[in-house]
Amino acid sequence: MLPRHVVDGRYFVETPLEGRVPVVCDSPHSGIVFPADFATVASLEAIYTSWDAHVDELWAEAPRFGAVLLGALFPRAYIDPNRAIHDIDPDLLAQLWPHDARPGECSQRGIGLIRRYAAPGVPMYDRRLSVAEVERRLHDYYQPYRQALSDALEQAWQRDGMVWHLNCHSMRSRGGNLNRDSGQARPDVVIGDNHGSSADPAFTQWVVSRFEAMGYRVGADPLHQGGDLIRIYGDPQRQRHSVQIAINRALYMDETTCEKHEGFDVVQENIGRFLRELRDFVAQRLSA
Repeated sequence: MLPRHVVDGRYFVETPLEGRVPVVCDSPHSGIVFPADFATVASLEAIYTSWDAHVDELWAEAPRFGAVLLGALFPRAYIDPNRAIHDIDPDLLAQLWPHDARPGECSQRGIGLIRRYAAPGVPMYDRRLSVAEVERRLHDYYQPYRQALSDALEQAWQRDGMVWHLNCHSMRSRGGNLNRDSGQARPDVVIGDNHGSSADPAFTQWVVSRFEAMGYRVGADPLHQGGDLIRIYGDPQRQRHSVQIAINRALYMDETTCEKHEGFDVVQENIGRFLRELRDFVAQRLSA
């Protein structure tokens, strides 16, 4: 088993033993370890709908192909490391928020930095949260995860002058009631690059082509162009390329129980194939 460095039970980092390439994979939504102060009234079933179940396992081979793998252990339902720090819903708070608050579309739909809903019509809390407990979530979970990702990307970029960042997610087979594509069927894989701004479009197309070559229906859906992490860390002008890759959950698990089915091994094997091809792609770019 590859070395897994768990930091304070909040996130893990796996690093390659050899053959390191400037690739960082992160899974910000695959954690399901509840912090002691979560105090949600939502059911596990409702919370699981927001869980990118088993995504860290799907990408577990990344270090074998020279990449760093980072994953959150806390649930996004507690605090979402893929949301902007200012995307906070003031109606969730018992006091006035003393910091920058610019609630965006996600907060307006109840799925911002701190979620109002676990699932459609299912509130996360039966009370308002104090400023102190939200600040604690930011300090103890959100900021350390983001710093770990920033550090991994910076180290790769400083070493090689370029870095490729894969922000790894899952998605329901159909949009839910809290999503902008409610009720619509989704592709097998969706690749996002923040409308071409977080990665070289040629690299995005290369990623699309690799999954298509494996027989997947791939979408570049404008509704799934990525969250805050690729917007923050993607800067193709400086050879920092960030893309979001979302895998349809129906391909590898029962969407109701979150249990892996026979498709899991197939998807995991195909992701390993993709990672091998990415290693070779990056090696060519480094030697050019």
